[in-house]
Amino acid sequence: MDRVKNSMQQVPNAIPKVIRRSGGANSLELEKENFERGQAVSINKAINTQEVAVKEKHARTCILGTHHERGAHTFWAAANRLPLSSHAVLCWKFCHVFHKILRDGHPNVIKDSMRNKADLTDMSRMWGHLSEGYGKLCSVYLKLLITKMEFHIKNPRFPGNLQMSNRQLDEAGENDVNNFFQLTVEMFDYLELELNLFLGVFSSLDMSRSVSVTAAGQCRLAPLIQVILDCSHLYDYTVKLLFKLHSCLPADTLQGHRDRFQEQFKKLKSLFYRSSNLQYFKKLIQIPQLPENPPNFLRASALSEHISPVVVIPAESSSPESEHVVETEDLVDTEVPSQPAAVETKFDDLFGTSAATDPFNFNSQNGLRKDEKDRLIDQLTREIQALKDELESFRLESGRLCQALRGRVNELEAELAEQSHLRMQASGESEFLRAELDDLRRVREDTEKEQRSLTEIEKKAQANEQRYTKLKEKYTGLVQSHAELLRKEQQQLEQLQELQRELGSSRVELDALKTTMTSSQQSSEAQSVQLSTLETEKTQLAQSLTTKEAELTTLGEELQQAQSSLASERESGVKTAESLQNQLNEKESREQALESELGASRWASVQGAVLEAEKIIQDSLLQIHHPAHLSCTSSADYLVSRCQASLDCIDRLNSARESFQADSTGGSELVRAVTQCGHLVGDTIVQGSATSHMVPVEQAEALSENVKACGAEALALLGPMREQETLSSADGSRLRDVLQGILATAEKLRPRGLELQQGELGDLVEQEMAATSAAVESAASRIEEMLNKSRAVDTGIKMEVNERILASCTELMQAIKALVLSSKDLQRDIVESGRGAASMKEFYVKNSRWTEGLISASKAVGWGATVMVDAADLVVQGKGKFEELMVCSHEIAASTAQLVAASKVKADKDSSNLQRLQQASRGVAQATAGVVASTKSGKSQIEETDTMNFTSMTLTQIKRQEMDSQVLVLELETRLQKERERLGELRKKHYELAGVAEGWGQDDQGTG
Repeated sequence: MDRVKNSMQQVPNAIPKVIRRSGGANSLELEKENFERGQAVSINKAINTQEVAVKEKHARTCILGTHHERGAHTFWAAANRLPLSSHAVLCWKFCHVFHKILRDGHPNVIKDSMRNKADLTDMSRMWGHLSEGYGKLCSVYLKLLITKMEFHIKNPRFPGNLQMSNRQLDEAGENDVNNFFQLTVEMFDYLELELNLFLGVFSSLDMSRSVSVTAAGQCRLAPLIQVILDCSHLYDYTVKLLFKLHSCLPADTLQGHRDRFQEQFKKLKSLFYRSSNLQYFKKLIQIPQLPENPPNFLRASALSEHISPVVVIPAESSSPESEHVVETEDLVDTEVPSQPAAVETKFDDLFGTSAATDPFNFNSQNGLRKDEKDRLIDQLTREIQALKDELESFRLESGRLCQALRGRVNELEAELAEQSHLRMQASGESEFLRAELDDLRRVREDTEKEQRSLTEIEKKAQANEQRYTKLKEKYTGLVQSHAELLRKEQQQLEQLQELQRELGSSRVELDALKTTMTSSQQSSEAQSVQLSTLETEKTQLAQSLTTKEAELTTLGEELQQAQSSLASERESGVKTAESLQNQLNEKESREQALESELGASRWASVQGAVLEAEKIIQDSLLQIHHPAHLSCTSSADYLVSRCQASLDCIDRLNSARESFQADSTGGSELVRAVTQCGHLVGDTIVQGSATSHMVPVEQAEALSENVKACGAEALALLGPMREQETLSSADGSRLRDVLQGILATAEKLRPRGLELQQGELGDLVEQEMAATSAAVESAASRIEEMLNKSRAVDTGIKMEVNERILASCTELMQAIKALVLSSKDLQRDIVESGRGAASMKEFYVKNSRWTEGLISASKAVGWGATVMVDAADLVVQGKGKFEELMVCSHEIAASTAQLVAASKVKADKDSSNLQRLQQASRGVAQATAGVVASTKSGKSQIEETDTMNFTSMTLTQIKRQEMDSQVLVLELETRLQKERERLGELRKKHYELAGVAEGWGQDDQGTG
């Protein structure tokens, strides 16, 4: 009975403990604290300063932790507290653990780790200063891990362990050949860093001894297991992508890919072979062997012969996922006591299974009789069993609910942290973008106001000019009409004088007649008859005199009218001249006002440009102190080009400033010079600071001081230019000295290993120019042969067209030949004037960029001549298109223009050979136009246009043909649009390939 009472008293004691455990308020925080403490312990055990390999159980615990919290926040919180920059072995083991977490951890690990990319980059740069030991290996390993994170961020379809099917690989490229091309390049870069780490580890070990069985050797060799896993997948995917690219692109385009693959294939095969012979790897991993020869990508059927390399790792007792599940289940209500079940089991073992219902064997002692106490015992036993069952179900249900709630809480905490981080980033970016938007709006409003004011001033000036032109024309017309009236008046005066002379002669005759009459009256009567005759004549003369006097009176009236009209016209002309003079004076006064306004606006534009340049330089000075700028790098070659451009811009700024002081109308040139100077000096500051991150400490400090001094001197130069009174005091000599110092430092930092590779540039220039001349001569002879053959075979219009086209092609070849000869003479003058005491080859090596431009231009001219001759041959035979010949002509014109530009870039402007070269260039352009014109003319003569006769067609037929024509027009328009897009892509690709071939990327390299 006492034992039954004790078992009954143990049941209610378990219920409060379960309820108290499941309902605790701080259970989640306690669990999180225990998890973080366990993770910190495992990370510290895995990453320590002992030169031994990382233990697998500690690394697996770190990986399980990322799956538990769905990220790497706890890992980085513990890793950031480690002194990774002070102990190389510690950093090496950190890289190993981090590599395993990137491969096998939760997918969010990569996103969480990108926040520490800048710290990893700085650490890699710091360890890179060591030339041996773990320091160099840590630098290479950190670069590999940064590249791995960037690769997975750019290509999120690839998991961390790089395991993908063929269908997933096709989906990663989105069935776009450009994406596959870019993905292949990124995999080449990825695999190159993997191989560099492989080679670095092997070169740091003494392979003559059994280093793989020592603790130090195993510490260095252990990370190579992850490298081997990555390399096997990268090699397999690279082979498949190259076969896919060869099925879509020409083989010549992928020559560089094939060369790079073969180089990496040889390295990877050698490294796999050396690794498979090490005793350490034989126990842990089965390394595949690559085929004897690399795949033949030019044969599509070789893809079926490719066997994907498979790395075999011995199976472990449990996977990370199963361990994670067990650990999660163990975290739920592990402290719930199971004492009642144990007591019951122990009780049954001692007394048998029947003791549960009849513990003291009352039935056997008393038979089938049961008293009240026995029934009470049975009832209590059944109630206890029911309570046990209910308690067990309650415990299981509460465990499941707690597990679900903990998982949900972890998810919500992770989402909350991510959302808060994103919100902070978004708020910072929005503030930055809002500030930039406000600045851009202000600049745009100022620019629009200035543009509107300038436009209004120009419109007013144009209107005044037009008004002045009209007034001038009207004044000229009035002057001409006034001169015409004066000429008419002179003529009328001459006529009046003539009439007065005639009147005087008539009066003299009348007096003579009167005298004669008087003498006749005194004569005899015999003369009476004569007197009567004379009287008759006198009467006639009197009548004629009356007529003359009437005419004279009429002429006098006309003269008076003419004089009055002339006087009125004089008065009106004087008034008109006065009004024109007044308008001219007003126009001059308005022009002076407009000139003053225009001068003020020009000065305002200059001030705005100066302020904007100061802002640019100040922003550059602030940018070099920004923490994010510490990860930016640049090359010394690019810094040299920026310094030279800045020095040239300072010269233009001084000349523009002097021109503006002499003549204020040249403000636009000063605005452009100030703006360009601000941009170039700011770019020089940023590139100089970025270059200092790639050089030793002493040179980096000197270069940084020069860059800061450059910014200060630039601001000092722009300060006096704000006011027109102090514009003349602006002096750029100090800024020039600082820039020359930066240029000298950058020249010292430039790589010195190009002499051997460029030693043959001088011979190569002569060879290419000779080859170009030979190609032109060969083309001319082929054209002559085609002309003779056409005369012997063709007749009529076809022979005339062929002769005209081939004659124009012959003229073009002669013009190109003259251009090549002139280019040779000019290049000889350039070399003689620029080399000094150096040899011709040394001059070409010193000016390698210019030399490569000459070589490229010569190749283009020779190739264009050959292609044009082939096109002309096909046209003459009737197999080619006239459009191909025209395109070839334009291509030759472009190639010769490139040759001219490359030849005269270093020539003296007053050189006679330069003038002959320019004359030869114009001759080539005229000859090209002649080829195009003769081609078009021949095409119009040969092609016959069908006459469109629709008289016999019905309405239905006309409608049907109209629809067919519309369909054809739409198809041709679509095809034209596609061909234009394809032409644009081809030109873009040609520009990229030409840039790679001539090294444009080195000159254009910016901050990284």
